[in-house]
Amino acid sequence: MAAPVVLITGALTGIGRATALAFAKDGARVVVSGRRNEEGEKLVAELRATGAEAEFVRADVRHEDDVKNLVEKTVARFGRLDVAVNHAGTDGTVGPITEQTAESYAATFDTNVLGTILSMKHEMRVMLAQGSGSIVNLSSTMGQRGAPNASLYTASKHAVEGLTKVAALEGAASSVRVNAIAPGPVETAMLNRFTGNAERKAALVAGVPLKRAGTPDEIADAILFVSSGKASFITGQIINVNGGKTAS
Repeated sequence: MAAPVVLITGALTGIGRATALAFAKDGARVVVSGRRNEEGEKLVAELRATGAEAEFVRADVRHEDDVKNLVEKTVARFGRLDVAVNHAGTDGTVGPITEQTAESYAATFDTNVLGTILSMKHEMRVMLAQGSGSIVNLSSTMGQRGAPNASLYTASKHAVEGLTKVAALEGAASSVRVNAIAPGPVETAMLNRFTGNAERKAALVAGVPLKRAGTPDEIADAILFVSSGKASFITGQIINVNGGKTAS
């Protein structure tokens, strides 16, 4: 059986980068995308060093032409698309809702929501025609709960979870599975930006029953599982990987 073809948006940092490396080490053929050419080529070199076939395609998920080109180049290079991981996202403008603006709304929703819609639109067109495929969107604990000073990010992740369920229902008849992974606090630059300082970060992590933040590799492992044939009866689900944060 040919190695699966995996496309990852927002692959240059954090969980996206860890996911690309995990798929490469697992034998997949990997296409990574992001907005920075130099970092993209460096990542491809790392992926190829594992023995994987890998390509970088620059794309900004806020722009449909970029997304369409990304998917088309993936299929042109490898002939199909088996797994798509929609990781591209932003933490938005941290602060109370009374200080949010139309501009801060657009800056968050254009990436987290419109970017997910455009990505699934073009990924699913390929997968529906194939009669198979797995899409994994990235949500968050805040896709199910509220958090002070994170109104736009929270709202955008609630939207991603709704989109995931709709796409799963639309893809089911063609054996296209769509799920979302919802991480809790993970050791990434985004977590550091959101908390702002070590004291607030420690307070946030203290609210995790396992009393630690997760690692990008732990989230990547969950993405690999839900993308694989071992999860063939799982679709339309939001899979929490959060150290127990939503257990109560």
